[in-house]
Amino acid sequence: MSVSMTFIKKIQSYFEAKTVQIQNHPKFQHIQTLPSLQRYCAWSGLFLASQIIVFGLLYFIFGYIVVVGFLASVIAGLATGVGALPVLWFKNITDDVFNSLLGGAAGVMLAATAFSLIVPGLDYGNAIWAGKGVYIVSIGMMVGALFLHYADSQLPHVHFDTLSDTQLRSLNKIWLFIIAIAIHNFPEGMAVGVSFGSGDVKNGFVLTSAIALQNMPEGLAVALPLVGLGYNKWKAIGIATLTGLVEPIGGLLGITMVTAFQPILPIAMGFAAGAMLFVISEEIIPETHSKGRSRYATFALMGGFIIMMMLDHLLG
Repeated sequence: MSVSMTFIKKIQSYFEAKTVQIQNHPKFQHIQTLPSLQRYCAWSGLFLASQIIVFGLLYFIFGYIVVVGFLASVIAGLATGVGALPVLWFKNITDDVFNSLLGGAAGVMLAATAFSLIVPGLDYGNAIWAGKGVYIVSIGMMVGALFLHYADSQLPHVHFDTLSDTQLRSLNKIWLFIIAIAIHNFPEGMAVGVSFGSGDVKNGFVLTSAIALQNMPEGLAVALPLVGLGYNKWKAIGIATLTGLVEPIGGLLGITMVTAFQPILPIAMGFAAGAMLFVISEEIIPETHSKGRSRYATFALMGGFIIMMMLDHLLG
């Protein structure tokens, strides 16, 4: 058995064991025996209590801006699940529609990278090291791209456009694809965190909006093949949502780093920009042309870029 398959088997075994352990817990079983309304209220109350604890600790330890940035990264991650919702009504969509959605997402991400990460990074870099901001951000961009390159080559995963229908029927392949999505969602969450860590809340919300829009077709890309393989629609949406919940981890790391160490802000912005450009060039754009050139995707990319550029200008 290959190292990749062994790694996946270990992950599956771990989650399966934890799931069984939770399901066998007396408290869990008690809640499950409650009437539907009481059960829903119980789980909602537990979730709300956990969020109050998490956000309360973040507020007392790091302050208001960290709480806002972390919440923004959570919202951006949950957009993956929102994007998967169409599987409740459709089992598939045409290639032109899907390519257009991904193309628009790529355009939004390109504009957000340029106007919400690179340009502010240059300004902060010049403010800290006069006249050297462009070099600092450039170094950060290369480090970010190399980090994604290393993660892409070392962690076991597959690219969505390389899977045939037969391969998709393997649970191992599906887990590898989910890992690939997680790898590429991490720097997006970090980008949100770094943006809020700069103290520019407006810029942070612009970038959050861009990443949320990009995550929606990504969620659909995860859920559609799962439904096609016979997965329960809500389970497919749940799996798609989970792939986006890596972003809050990256968001928390990014915002706490730059909040605690302001001088690394230009480098961190460059790092996030380089990582996002890597994802756009390596994954999103090639996927839009994986079945031949798509003029729809090209114009959708331009439209997404223009919309995000206008949004940045109007909010600026």
